[in-house]
This record gives sequence, structure tokens and C-alpha cells, in this order.
Amino acid sequence: MSLTLTGRTALLAALGTLPVGLLAPNWSGILAVNAPLTLAILCDYALAAPVRKLQFTRSGDTSVRLGESATVQLTVTNPTPRRLRARLRDAWPPSSWQPGTEVTASRHKLTIPPGERRRLSTELHPTRRGDRQAQSLTVRSYGPMGLAARQGSHHVPWTVRALPPFTSRKHLPSKLARLRELDGRTSVLTRGEGTEFDSLRDYVPGDDTRSIDWRATARQDSVAVRTWRPERDRHVVMVLDTGRTSAGRVGDIPKLDATMDAALLLAALASRAGDRVDLLAYDRRIRAQVQGRSAGDLLPALVNAMAPLEPELVETDARGLSATALRCAPRRSLLVLLTSLEAAPVEEGLLPVLPQLTQRHTVLVASVTDPRTEEMAEARGSAQSVYEAAAATQAREQRRGTAEKLRRHGVSVVDATPEFLAPALADAYLALKASGRL
Repeated sequence: MSLTLTGRTALLAALGTLPVGLLAPNWSGILAVNAPLTLAILCDYALAAPVRKLQFTRSGDTSVRLGESATVQLTVTNPTPRRLRARLRDAWPPSSWQPGTEVTASRHKLTIPPGERRRLSTELHPTRRGDRQAQSLTVRSYGPMGLAARQGSHHVPWTVRALPPFTSRKHLPSKLARLRELDGRTSVLTRGEGTEFDSLRDYVPGDDTRSIDWRATARQDSVAVRTWRPERDRHVVMVLDTGRTSAGRVGDIPKLDATMDAALLLAALASRAGDRVDLLAYDRRIRAQVQGRSAGDLLPALVNAMAPLEPELVETDARGLSATALRCAPRRSLLVLLTSLEAAPVEEGLLPVLPQLTQRHTVLVASVTDPRTEEMAEARGSAQSVYEAAAATQAREQRRGTAEKLRRHGVSVVDATPEFLAPALADAYLALKASGRL
């Protein structure tokens, strides 16, 4: 605990120098002014409520979706016999608030009579995913004259976890409508799609002739066709690549955050379809894993597992990723690899291990592309623009070539901007169900 002088003390000292300088510019004059002021400071300090004896407890929100606000309450108890007049700074990491708002949000003024308590509220607006932990709590307790203050710090732990925002949930109703159509829950079954037999009906022009049931047709006067519904209780394993390629940013969005958002939409859709969904985050080791959750617990478990994930500045171990994914999926599953389509990591890492994956599973690769690449590729004008256009065109062609190599190995590929990656991945999942590959 330390002694702190206030601005009022400095003002009184400055005012006291005027008569000294005019009337008694000597040691006697200085002493006549400063002695009473020093005595007043010491008395004021002695009458201030001691900071060390104050008691603190926290309560409130422990998690918040990124972009929303969380409120943390701090209860301050004054067990001392003196009235507490204080200013309090509740310090949190800078990313706990929007830039420029941290000063007003973290500082509080309070007065607490002896033996009473007061509750303060600190509102947080996290700007990044992950855990935000309360830092030091600094209290400045003023004396009744406001000349001096006792200052000290306390550590009152509390953690607020900023969860992924899941902005793509706005696409969920339309994708669920398409799923119901595929799954036969609407009045008209989608014909010739799926793998689970549902019923027979009369042939109508446009039906796939491969769906005609010739035995049933022979027993009746009209041509009968089989209708199908997609199989349920399939296994979907989402693999998040958290290696160095996930650290890049597309606009204001980190690639890893964009792939997380797409994974959440896919998980919500697949769980509604009755499929079992697991998550694996990997670079050179497992960073997060969610397995065996029910449909009701799946999304909360996923957002909690994703929240503290950060890109690791290492090259992803493709062989280790493949081996871990195969252990997570002992039977035939849909493996969704959320990774990059950069030529070198794919050709040197992923392509050599693809046969192990495609032999047992259906593989879908999803990647984030930068819309500025297309803009730069079409740029014209200055020499700098022409140079950037040539580089962007080369990068675009490399991505397309990499995607084509994956397709030749039987892999479905989704390559889209952050805004469209989630719905595009959901559409690819629905297309696999409709084609019977899932």
C-alpha cells in the first residue's frame, strides 16, 4: 500500500507559494506554509480507509459470443470502521473492450460506509476469441479532505471466454429446408436420391430409369419406381488445420475463424440430419477434440473447444493428421478437412496421404480464398497494378490446379470466400447426401 497525493494537494501547494514569494521569501515563510499542509496530508492519509482490509468477490457472465457484451459484477465489502471513498480500476486485457472504451469501462467511483458493501458492474466487449482473465484490481482510497490517498492492488480472479460468433447460423433455416426435402419429410420425396429405400410410386416422365423396380412393375399395370431417403446416423469428422496457413487473414477475418464458422454450420446441419459429428483440431499435435456428443450438447461443446484455438506458426504434419483422423473414424465416415489450398502444403503433405483417407472414407476439402485475388487479377493501369495482377493470376491458377489434383483423387473441394464458405460447405454436404456418397 502506498501514499498518493491528489491534484488538490498540488493546487494548495501552488497557491501557498504566492504569499511566500511576495511576503516572506525565506525558509520561515516556506515552513509556515508547508508545515500545516504536510500535517493535513498526514491526517488525511491516516483517516482514509485501509485498502488491504477490503474484501472482493466476483460474479456474472463466464462466456460471451464474440460481438456481444458480458457483464461481470464485483462486490466490494468495507469491514473497516472508516468510510471508504475510492476510485477503482478493474483491469482486463486490452482485447476485452472495443478500442477507446477501456478507460471509461474499467474505472469506477464508489463510497461505502463502514461494515457495508457495494456492487459494481464492468461490461466487457471482447474483440477476439479466447479466454479473458481479470488482471489487477487497483483501489485508491481517499481521505475526507481529498488531499492524500492510500493505494493498493488486489487479485480477484475471473475468466470470461469469448466464443466464436457463428454468423453463418442465418443460413441454417434454408439448409434445413433442403435437408427435409432430401430426407423425405416434405410431402414429395426426392426421387432417385439417397441410399435407404423408402417406398414405391408410379413412374412420371423425368424419373431416372435406374430407379424403376421391374419386379414390382411386372406385378401391376403401371411402371413402379423406387423412392429413397438419405441414410441417417452417418459419421462426420471435421478436421481443423491449425497450422501456419490458418494464420493468414482475409480482410478483417482470420482464416481459422472463417473455417470455424463453416464447421459450426455444417455441424448444426449434420446433427439435425441425424448424423454423428466429431471435431479434431490438429497441426503437429491435437489442439482440440470433441467426440461422442449428443445433438443437444454438440454446438456448445464445439464453440467451447474452438474458442481458445489460435493458429500455430508451424507446418502441419499431414501424416500425423491423417493417422489421427483415421483413429477418430474407425468406420466409413465423411472426413471434412478445413485447410488451405496452397500448392506446396497440399502437394508435399496432403496428396501423399490421401490414398489412406479415400480408401476408407469420403473426403471433402474446404478452403478459404481471398476475394482480393480476383480483383487484383483483373486490375489494369499502373505498372504496379500490372505486376500485382500477374502475381494474383498465378496464385489463382495454382489454387485451381491444386483443387483439380484433389478432385482427381476422388476428393470433393469447396473453395470460397469467408462470406460464402459456410453455405458452400453445407451445400456440398447436402449434395453428397443426395448422391448417395454419404
